[in-house]
Amino acid sequence: MQGFERALSRFAEHDAQVVGISIDSTHSQRAWSQSLGGLSFPLLADFWPHGEIAKRYGVLRETGFAERAVFIVDERGVVRYIDIHSIAESPDPEQILEELAKL
Repeated sequence: MQGFERALSRFAEHDAQVVGISIDSTHSQRAWSQSLGGLSFPLLADFWPHGEIAKRYGVLRETGFAERAVFIVDERGVVRYIDIHSIAESPDPEQILEELAKL
């Protein structure tokens, strides 16, 4: 997430809004964000009903945790790109910027 924070101005060049979504509560997200030194993009809570958005996007595991994933959604709400990683691997903002440049 810190890599996305550092690259925000480059995402803005593509008229893209970075948004973080997790199945954690807003209180957990706030504490986590503060532990990183803060994030200036929105963090949304997919907390209740638990993981409903993750489920709709096909990334909610049977164990109740969500996969680490990046979605590029266009202005019409169409998913244009999906990048799913293991929970131990962080998505690369450079790769996402390359995909945005293709659109």
